[in-house]
Amino acid sequence: MRRPLENCQYPAGLRLFFSDQSLSSPRLTVSGIWLRGDSDDGTVELGAFMFKETLRKTLKQSLRQTIKVVGLLAVMFSLPLEARTYKIATVAPDGLGWIKDLRQAFKAIDAETEGRVKFILYPGGVQGDDFTVVRKMRIGQLHGGALAAGTLIRFYTDLQIYNMPLQFDSFAEVDSVRSDMDQGIIDGITAGGMTVLPLIETGFAYLMSNKPVSSPDDLTNLKVWVPEGDPLGEQLVKLFKVSPVPLNITDVLAALQTGLVDAVAVPPLVAIALQWHNHVTHVMDLPLMYIYSVFALDPSVLKRMSDSDRAIVLNELEPLMRRIDSVNRE
Repeated sequence: MRRPLENCQYPAGLRLFFSDQSLSSPRLTVSGIWLRGDSDDGTVELGAFMFKETLRKTLKQSLRQTIKVVGLLAVMFSLPLEARTYKIATVAPDGLGWIKDLRQAFKAIDAETEGRVKFILYPGGVQGDDFTVVRKMRIGQLHGGALAAGTLIRFYTDLQIYNMPLQFDSFAEVDSVRSDMDQGIIDGITAGGMTVLPLIETGFAYLMSNKPVSSPDDLTNLKVWVPEGDPLGEQLVKLFKVSPVPLNITDVLAALQTGLVDAVAVPPLVAIALQWHNHVTHVMDLPLMYIYSVFALDPSVLKRMSDSDRAIVLNELEPLMRRIDSVNRE
């Protein structure tokens, strides 16, 4: 069906029509527009050819531009989102149960996001101690880490409220307090500029040494390791009138072997994982403080993801952190 274009001034003997069918010619195929020339003797005048040629060139240019735009849009919408790889570090040695679980979660995320989100794990302190990991996160060399909570004190000073010396007598007290305060700590760290997932219990720290400790006087000659840059740890050992030896956690094993330090105050879980238990002979049966850890991410990590990919990552990692928290109690 053809419909004349209304309200137009035509050259003599020419009419421009809209058509529901395509018109093919040796020069151009145009869908929806065609030109017809009429004259008294039934021939098409020269002006008609000139008009048609101008129309052909204009339509051809428009079609080329349209094809380019449509093609570009098609490519943009058909291509997958850019794949990103995120680097995660921890001082925990490879081979621990929760390290294996974390690797499995990373594989699941890779599969469920069809390769758009990948995580690489660096265990065993190969990227440095916790404070070094945080520094590397700030400059973009790393994107996250499984860290001792005290490492993030610069982001939220109240996060060490659980770590006050001799504050808890039992895990029942810990559970009661954590049920009310965990989310506040998570929100505080997030507001300070670091994203953290559900908190992970490490356990009560006990004094482990190479010398017997049966009285307060026995503490005075101990050289106790404290995490370098941890003011609360230094205050703890000063409280018991012992000599603090600040070191990176990656240097403690060698320090125990050489006698640079002869005591550490850590949860048994940490001492076993880092093989410190092979270099101490005594444990004081007194829970000194409660220790917990965090899985931290630079805020830009989740922001870069699409909503669907972010949901996949959180659905894998948040339940895993809660499982690790529960297993560490056992």
